[in-house]
Amino acid sequence: MSFHSMWAELLPVGRSSASGGYRRYAWTGADTDCRAWFREQAEARGLVHETDRNGNQWAWLGDPAAGNAVVTGSHLDSVPDGGAFDGPLGVVSAFAALDELRGRGARPTRPLGIVNFGDEEGARFGLACVGSRLTAGALTVEQAHRLTDGDGVTLPRAMELAGYDPDTFGPDPERLARIGAFVELHVEQGRALDLSGDRIGIASAIWPHGRWRFDFRGEANHAGTTRLADRHDPMLSYAETVLAARREAELAGAVATFGKIGVEPNGVNAIPSLVRGWLDSRAADQESLDTVVSGIEKAAREYAAAHGVDLDIVRESFTPVVEFDHALRDELARILGTGTELKVPVLGTGAGHDAGILSDRIPTAMLFVRNPTGVSHSPAEYAAEDDCVAGVTALADVLEGLACT
Repeated sequence: MSFHSMWAELLPVGRSSASGGYRRYAWTGADTDCRAWFREQAEARGLVHETDRNGNQWAWLGDPAAGNAVVTGSHLDSVPDGGAFDGPLGVVSAFAALDELRGRGARPTRPLGIVNFGDEEGARFGLACVGSRLTAGALTVEQAHRLTDGDGVTLPRAMELAGYDPDTFGPDPERLARIGAFVELHVEQGRALDLSGDRIGIASAIWPHGRWRFDFRGEANHAGTTRLADRHDPMLSYAETVLAARREAELAGAVATFGKIGVEPNGVNAIPSLVRGWLDSRAADQESLDTVVSGIEKAAREYAAAHGVDLDIVRESFTPVVEFDHALRDELARILGTGTELKVPVLGTGAGHDAGILSDRIPTAMLFVRNPTGVSHSPAEYAAEDDCVAGVTALADVLEGLACT
């Protein structure tokens, strides 16, 4: 099956007719359909399919127990109303690259694997890369069991409802020990390749990044009868903090975003008693990130005090800078540069990925496919078909160079 036919088959799954975006949330019907598609692709190619103890799917050519395997893939879930390419491009390209290898007559000397990591985006339970974090031991069983969605459904219960056993959660060092290299292909979530005129790039590092929850607690009251001077309105403190985040990020050459908000009691004619906002901040280095977040926190506390509002700040997740394995990165550059005078660009990224989570345990690397608009996590996310095909060819070249004679 060609890249084009696989892409067309997967494209409608979980797509909202209202927004045109995707709602492929972990352990929902759309996720189940994506998982069924993955299994069908594996079995159609004669690959051995398995689901591991943490809900990640694997498809194997050769015996993974032999060790030193080369694995590629990504994820199939999405952010709310996300785009078609973030995640699925890496999975579809993996199957297509294997098809190309077979068409070339390449003979693998190492086991080859394709993976679909579960719940990478964290759209349902609020924590990104759950499947790879559990596997790598970066998320404990106790922490995983405490994860709940907006309806109060726990992660274990959601897995049970989807037909999986959550009692198997936990680190999987034996599985990781079998993997000699993991290469994740992903659509670029920025415009660096478009600006340089390159179709394919290699990742150098993932910026340090985290999520912080700001709870502004004021006093609920009547919107029509309460004097402005008598109000303890947490929305004012929150709004001023959003603007402060933009200022601090600009000063540090970083990014900071309040992209999610919860309001209580959430009435048009009621002053809020609680405004809860989630900050996502990322920077090229740890010092810059610390500067941005501390500046935002300082401003938020000053605004809260000025309005008679209480403030709690909780860091919900954090990932330090990830430097991808230099030897593997250089080997990818050598493979893709063979027979041409062109150098494949190496670039950093502010987006987190499963490859970043696994980098502490196994050698990992990433390939990026050009995104002409730089838009991601949106229905407008896009990559041209010829660039996607170039990505498949590049991934096939890498797999052949790493795992075949």
